[in-house]
Parts: sequence; structure tokens; C-alpha cells
Amino acid sequence: MDTESGTLTVFFDGSFWVGVFERTADGSLSVCKVTFGAEPKDCEVWAFILRHYDELKFSPAVKTGRKQAADNPKRRQRSIQKQLQMSGTSTKSQQALQLQREERKARKKQISREQQEQENQRRFRLKQQKRKAKHRGR
Repeated sequence: MDTESGTLTVFFDGSFWVGVFERTADGSLSVCKVTFGAEPKDCEVWAFILRHYDELKFSPAVKTGRKQAADNPKRRQRSIQKQLQMSGTSTKSQQALQLQREERKARKKQISREQQEQENQRRFRLKQQKRKAKHRGR
């Protein structure tokens, strides 16, 4: 059974308003963090979702346990109130964000290493050309 759900949590993170998109599909959680800056209005958040949701870079999927939906309406209301009182992200979301940061860091490190290697090759070729030119007396 393919089930997908998503949540957006907007909270104040010290100096900026931050939105955390959580996407759950088949027991795995992916997370994306977006900084809004000033406090966004509901219409601005909705417009952001409509325009930029497909451009969001979600973290790699993290396995999660399946939660059963409560059938009791009072229990549902209580859980909704708890979620509204909670600020911040869940620990699974934090793990997914950390995994995304580490992946981005490794990718950036690989790219910078390749650029450094290319720069060293370029310098070496330039030095070789100068040596050959000097040897020929130019």
C-alpha cells in the first residue's frame, strides 16, 4: 500500500522564521529546511509551496515506524493540540537534516578536491612549458 503524507512546521529559530517540510512515503521520512526570514503570512507560505515545492532538495530517506491513526475524535483533537504546541522539529527530522548536511558537505569536498587537482595540473603544465622554453633559449 503506497501512502504518502507531508507536513510543514513553521517556527521561530532564534533570529529567523524557518519552515521544515517533512515528507513520509512508505515508512521513510525525507526532510527539507527552508529559511523564510521575516514571519511569513499564511498566504505567503501557501504561495511558496505552490511555486517552489518541486525545487526543494529533500534529504535522503530515513526509515520510520508506522503510526496508527487514532479513531477517537477526542484523541485526534488532543494530538492536534500537542502538535500545535510543539515547536521545532522531531528527532527523525533532525537526523534526516543532518544526513542531508553531511551528504552536501561530502559532495562539496569532492568538488573542491577535483578543482584543486585541476589547478595543480594547470600549474604543472605551465611550469613544464616555461622549462622547455628556457631550455630552447627563448
